[in-house]
Amino acid sequence: MAENVKERGDGNAELVKSMGDKHASVIRPTARYYSAIKDAMVCGKGRYTLVKDVDDVENGAYDKPLPCFGCGIGWFSFLLGFVFPFLWYYATFLYFGNYYRKDPRERAGLAASAITAMGFSLLLLVIVVFRWF
Repeated sequence: MAENVKERGDGNAELVKSMGDKHASVIRPTARYYSAIKDAMVCGKGRYTLVKDVDDVENGAYDKPLPCFGCGIGWFSFLLGFVFPFLWYYATFLYFGNYYRKDPRERAGLAASAITAMGFSLLLLVIVVFRWF
């Protein structure tokens, strides 16, 4: 690892090893890595380079608002489905088509619409069966 040359007052030089280098097999592996990083920092004089400008803060993938007035397609379809039940089936199609992989925040609303569409279908089936028989 790192060896340092230490000069004595009389002009003679001796080779000195750090404690970590003498007992490298005894210390934890993370401590070895820390020691290597510390040595690299000493060689680079400890200066850091700014990679990005502070003002260039990028928005995260989920910082943008959801479509349909900010509540998402799933919840919008769920709420409006009580007036237009076809929207529940549209959201069910999106749910089984994995539309929520684009934005996971849509998953709950699409699932609620799919469950409601299933319940509505069962209700229609019961009504049709009792009407005809």
